[in-house]
Amino acid sequence: MKYVDVTQVQKKMGTRLFANNLAKTLFFLATLFGLVILVILIYRVVSQSWGWIDTDFIFNKLSTDPEKAGIMGALLGTFWLMLVVAPVTMFLGVGTAIYLEEYAKKGRLQSFIQTNISNLAGVPSVVFGILGLTIFVRNLDLGSIVLAGGLTMSLLVLPVVVVASQEAIRAVPQFLREASYGMGATRWQTIKNIVLPASIPGILTGVILALSRAIGETAPLVVIGIPALLIPLPDGILDKFTILPMQIYYWTIDSALVDEYANLAAATIVILLLVLFLMNSIAVIIRNKFQRRF
Repeated sequence: MKYVDVTQVQKKMGTRLFANNLAKTLFFLATLFGLVILVILIYRVVSQSWGWIDTDFIFNKLSTDPEKAGIMGALLGTFWLMLVVAPVTMFLGVGTAIYLEEYAKKGRLQSFIQTNISNLAGVPSVVFGILGLTIFVRNLDLGSIVLAGGLTMSLLVLPVVVVASQEAIRAVPQFLREASYGMGATRWQTIKNIVLPASIPGILTGVILALSRAIGETAPLVVIGIPALLIPLPDGILDKFTILPMQIYYWTIDSALVDEYANLAAATIVILLLVLFLMNSIAVIIRNKFQRRF
């Protein structure tokens, strides 16, 4: 009969409990550190923007006078940019995900495409800016217009949409497809009537989060030469434009010469944060409203 050393067991239990409490404390401190930094940043931005956000700031054009400067041009530019990015990323991203999950045969080619899409999601954004400069601005001779910027930002966020759409499609139970096939439906009818309606919450959530990233990116647009000058308000996708992050970038640089530009940059950051918060809230609402449990 084998006897158990109670003392040894207690020592092992004590060691495991100590390691568990230590890991719990470290994770809590890491979370607390991130929250403290976030609170400090928000406090700094809000305090600097206090008194600068009003109707004139929202509706005025860009100006060399900080007291008269506004962000209407940047807001319209952001709006037109999203009108290009949203349909391009949804059509190409969701279409690619459907092909890879429903049509492509499992093998080396499918694995090669999947691996490269995953790798593209980690490529620095400035690389996409160089790609957009080469293809859209120079080779296609579009110049620094909304269409060129939108296509460049679409390339940037396309891998995110593809991966999110794949995960949403993959989460649809297989028995739903089999039931559709059993009733005589074709593969496309099954995808259109069964798979896409069931996966639309995850797809839309991924698209909105990708658009949120596109709104906040600056490096690709700097590379393709998007200005932040006193340009006319954009009226369509063929006009020159600027967006909120670009305006923040240039006002932050100009704050070294004129202190008031730091307040304008902080006020623009607050507006951009509100836009991002609204988009992320919409993503959460869509997910909760249309999510199905199988």
